[in-house]
Amino acid sequence: MTDTNNAMTFADLPLSEAVIKAVQDVGYESPSPIQAQSIPHLLEGRDLLGLAQTGTGKTAAFALPLLSAIDLKQRDPQVLVLTPTRELAIQVAEAFQRYARHMKGFHVLPVYGGQDMRGQLRSLQRGAHVIVGTPGRVMDHLRRESLKLDSLKTVVLDEADEMLRMGFVDDIEWIMEQTPADRQVALFSATMPYQIRKIADTHLKEPATVEIKAKTATVDTITQKVCMVSGFHKLDALTRILEVESFDAMIIFVRTKTATVELAEKLEARGFAAAALNGDMSQALREKVVDRLKKKSLDILIATDVAARGLDVERMSHVVNYDIPYDTEAYVHRIGRTGRAGRQGTAILFATHRERRMLRAIESATRQRIDTMRLPSMSDVRDIRIRQFKEDVIKAIDMGEELDVFREIVAELEQENALSYEDMAAALCFMAQKERPFPDAKEPEQPRREGRDRGDRDRGERRRDGERRGERGRERNNDGMVRYRVELGRDQGINPGDLVGAIANEGKISGQSIGHIRLFDNCSSVYLPEGMDKSVIEALKGARIRNRPMELKLWTGDEPQTERRGRRDGGRGRHEGGRREGGARREGGRGGDRRPRRDNSGTR
Repeated sequence: MTDTNNAMTFADLPLSEAVIKAVQDVGYESPSPIQAQSIPHLLEGRDLLGLAQTGTGKTAAFALPLLSAIDLKQRDPQVLVLTPTRELAIQVAEAFQRYARHMKGFHVLPVYGGQDMRGQLRSLQRGAHVIVGTPGRVMDHLRRESLKLDSLKTVVLDEADEMLRMGFVDDIEWIMEQTPADRQVALFSATMPYQIRKIADTHLKEPATVEIKAKTATVDTITQKVCMVSGFHKLDALTRILEVESFDAMIIFVRTKTATVELAEKLEARGFAAAALNGDMSQALREKVVDRLKKKSLDILIATDVAARGLDVERMSHVVNYDIPYDTEAYVHRIGRTGRAGRQGTAILFATHRERRMLRAIESATRQRIDTMRLPSMSDVRDIRIRQFKEDVIKAIDMGEELDVFREIVAELEQENALSYEDMAAALCFMAQKERPFPDAKEPEQPRREGRDRGDRDRGERRRDGERRGERGRERNNDGMVRYRVELGRDQGINPGDLVGAIANEGKISGQSIGHIRLFDNCSSVYLPEGMDKSVIEALKGARIRNRPMELKLWTGDEPQTERRGRRDGGRGRHEGGRREGGARREGGRGGDRRPRRDNSGTR
């Protein structure tokens, strides 16, 4: 978070030790205004009415205190969070998991329409401390009695005005009637229309009110661009931008201290003068790194928000948000490292489709539309390298007398070996450039799949998981992933949706991070991100699908010969090509998880 409240840190708040440790791991230092004002009230058990825009840090404002009060021994749901869309439900659930990383045995379950109901039922039977869901699917489970709220302590209504706009008010009223009378209620909304005020008056008891005025910022001297690229292609995309973009010095923002070191090492291995800057470094070392940047022996800093605070280097021409910030104020502070004192600067933001909610919040905060940049192609990279090489050759020719000794060597080569000057020049060029070869311009360019026009992206994102992950599943790039074998296949009656549900629930892996799935008669294969923590792998090894053990292990050997061609399997996609969320009918008899009239995805 940004330094909006210098007098307070998260350590000053009565949060649990495990939660504070997770906050520190994420890189937060000072709470945002909505967090600083909301957390104490929620920890006291008071009802809360929060008025704040997207991008102010609302999710942490309720997740941190509610996690601090969770009883891990009690497996029944203690917190219910209602969200307007499936995308937001997933994001909030991921945030709870991130903040509970040091709470052993904690479980959060997102439930929403369009997802395999059987997987949700099994997960509910196993128990979850926090349920995050859309109103329609929560109503379905309450009517089935698969979701019981007897032990519920707190209900959170997130983005209540958006749920009103999508027609969920009656559903919310019905759900609230099923909750215990003594539960705590937190309602967050950007606006307060009459019907939301009525819900607050009916269900909140003497609530504390927290209102955060949205801060706006105009950064006229900074050109802002967004590069839509998936996580697996970010490093490739960044490398291409560094090759093609003309910059003096650059700061690249990531979320964690570990990421600063990892990315710096990867960039150095690719020939860039890069270094990490994070809070674990001593003050002397930090000053040394910044001094190198000022003296131009270093071109790129990879930093966290906290480490870069107060950094002012005149030659800083570019800021790259490699990881999208958690709130709009952090974004404004980040890009403020460039474009100072009237100088022109460029800010590049990496974002995925699911992070467009935050992208819109950033556009609102900066009062600027952020244009989509075209990711440089391999042909662009090749052209730039060749141009730079030619320029270096011309500069070398201008060195005059310093070349005399080499002219003599060339003359000797020509006489001794009957070589042409053209062949010798070509060989010397090869030797000079072999550590940085000119790439093949015809190389497949996977990252550009994400760089579509914003309108195309908006339309594509509104497709549901079954459609979006259907036939494209076979073509998914599995770079940076490892293939695993699961000892269950078609003969055991499983489908791709079963695999995705089990992996997402047991391994706490985002569905977006699960690669291509392929079904065979008695086994299946699935691509998962490389470098997964051992605890995640162990959890997956013990996972079960349809009451059968997955027995996850690394894939070895050839494809099974018994694969049945022509049947619907992983070719249908990594996930089931299921019905649309809400479909032709509206879930729960009312709102359902209908396709929103405007896009609501993004990072919280």
